[in-house]
Amino acid sequence: MAQKPSIPKGTRDFSPAVMIKRNYIFDTIRDVFQLYGYQPIETPAMENLSTLLGKYGEEGDKLLFKILNSGDFLSKIPEDEFDDNESARFSTLISDKGLKYDLTVPFARYVAQHRNEITFPFKRYQIQTVWRADRPQKGRYREFYQCDADIIGSNSLLNEIELIQIIDEVFNRLGIETEVKLNNRKILAGISEVIGEADKIVDITIAIDKLDKIGLENVNKELKDKGVSDKAIEKLQPIILLEGLLKEKFPKLMAVLKESEIGMKGLEETMTIMKYLKDLELKTKWGLDLTLARGLNYYTGAIIEVKSKNVNIGSICGGGRYDDLTGVFGLADVSGVGISFGADRIYDVMNELNLFPEAVQKSTQILFVNFGDKEAKYCLSVVSKLRKSGINSELFPDAVKMKKQLTYADNKHIPFVALVGESEMKEGHITLKNMDTGEQKKMTVQELITELS
Repeated sequence: MAQKPSIPKGTRDFSPAVMIKRNYIFDTIRDVFQLYGYQPIETPAMENLSTLLGKYGEEGDKLLFKILNSGDFLSKIPEDEFDDNESARFSTLISDKGLKYDLTVPFARYVAQHRNEITFPFKRYQIQTVWRADRPQKGRYREFYQCDADIIGSNSLLNEIELIQIIDEVFNRLGIETEVKLNNRKILAGISEVIGEADKIVDITIAIDKLDKIGLENVNKELKDKGVSDKAIEKLQPIILLEGLLKEKFPKLMAVLKESEIGMKGLEETMTIMKYLKDLELKTKWGLDLTLARGLNYYTGAIIEVKSKNVNIGSICGGGRYDDLTGVFGLADVSGVGISFGADRIYDVMNELNLFPEAVQKSTQILFVNFGDKEAKYCLSVVSKLRKSGINSELFPDAVKMKKQLTYADNKHIPFVALVGESEMKEGHITLKNMDTGEQKKMTVQELITELS
């Protein structure tokens, strides 16, 4: 009995209709990236585990897909290692490569490796697949695309502002109403200092980043489990739940963080960014969110997260400043900042809200019906002229019943059908049929090109 075909959980096949919509998203994002002067690069699907491990925190490391070494890898392992119960250590003996978890760490590796070929500041974009061994659920997949834009080699806060402008431009073009949440890891570090738990900054940021998902009670429980004192947790509550207008929040935060140099630095950076944003005519709403932490450990400054206002699906774009990610690859003191659009979640949002333009779903503009060899030969030259004019055209390959050919056009959402028989060939005309209205009219090839253009 033949095996029933299937694919791994958390992955998907994409039909032509879906791919057309996905490519619309990719093309829109790519156009905006290029509008702002970003250049494309690509990195391999897999990286050395030494490149990936330790960059995403303990939880991130657990979600890395590891690739078994090729050949008879078990024969090279000493027998006593098989009795070792440490699975993490054993896995390093049988695997030295992994699928990339994101595009930022491979980008930092790329910058360090190609430093002599790069002009700084370096503005790059990258649209590629990443993999995470996460639990599949709505809006969360094991294989998905990220669309990243980063600027590296500059400390200027103008870079953060430009990235927020890119976010605004992309989502305006796609028709998605969004809200941009801003915070700064330095503010979070300052908060950890003033509550007396500076050494617990990683645990605190990981916990409060889950506030939307698990609620305040579970965040507090996780903090307690990580060894954060009850007194510190109590001090933390009014800070992370601070509400009100920006002009009310900042004075309160300055009073709280006045004894923390790093916290005050984070506040200063955030206020500077927001002063610039106030003068820009952005359609996207933005604001300060002290619970925003972004789980990735390499962020050191501004952090950004974008959510859809109309679909509850989690973050659809995010990013932040990383001051020395390239340092682990031997290129110290090179600061960068970047954002990443989650194309798969953006697709889900647009599909749910029916935001894809109707024209996007029509890959072919006109189908020429095939009435036989003589007519097909005549149509080939016409189709060639249309294609040279940039009109997506098809000639049906077989001279089958017309009903079957029209059904093909319907199923592919082709808006026009061309009918060319004996009389049309004699007159040098094409009969154009509108598939929506059923209307038919005769025209010359040039008139047809003008009509469809």
